[in-house]
Amino acid sequence: MICHLTLGVVFSLLVCQCHGACSEVDSLTEAVAGEGFLLGCISCKRREEVSARATVDWHFRPPGEEEFRHIFHYDHPIADVLHEDFSDRLDWHGTQDSDVSTGTIYIHNVTFNDTGTYRCTIHRTLILSQYDEHVTVEKEVELSVVAVANQELTAVISEIMMYVLIVVLQLWLIVTLVYCYKKISKEQEAREARKALKAQAELLESKDSCDGVQLE
Repeated sequence: MICHLTLGVVFSLLVCQCHGACSEVDSLTEAVAGEGFLLGCISCKRREEVSARATVDWHFRPPGEEEFRHIFHYDHPIADVLHEDFSDRLDWHGTQDSDVSTGTIYIHNVTFNDTGTYRCTIHRTLILSQYDEHVTVEKEVELSVVAVANQELTAVISEIMMYVLIVVLQLWLIVTLVYCYKKISKEQEAREARKALKAQAELLESKDSCDGVQLE
């Protein structure tokens, strides 16, 4: 859960970056029923200095079916949900500009019926000085919906290491406190012993002086 949430935050940050720092990141593939899910699709331009315009289409194919359903279309600034199964459940989270590089959408209230294959298609027109070049990019995401988020191995290992580190630090602190206590106790005992010897020496010296006076 932790990896999952983390990966979700990182992906959210990446999809909002400017054109000059575009980075293609694969979408997450596991959603939790009843929660929201960020369905990612990023396609960077190979030449950032070239102006472009792009539209984005999302299609969905449930398990066992052959045909894709057209569920979403974005043509800046208009975002249209095209299938009733996703009515009021899809939001555009991609580039807020006609020069689209991030075609990400957000699914609200994920259900088990959302399991299946999602296809993102970016139709990009590169506006060149002498002619326009048309480029089409397709990306697919195999989405599975689970009742409870599965902890990945890395997350489990991280948690174990965290607890081990906490235990080790606590043990180290206890050992350090015991060592310091013993050292302070020994120093205190040594001071008390020195004081006792000094007092004894002063007492003997005082006694010798008294004996000398009596002899005179």
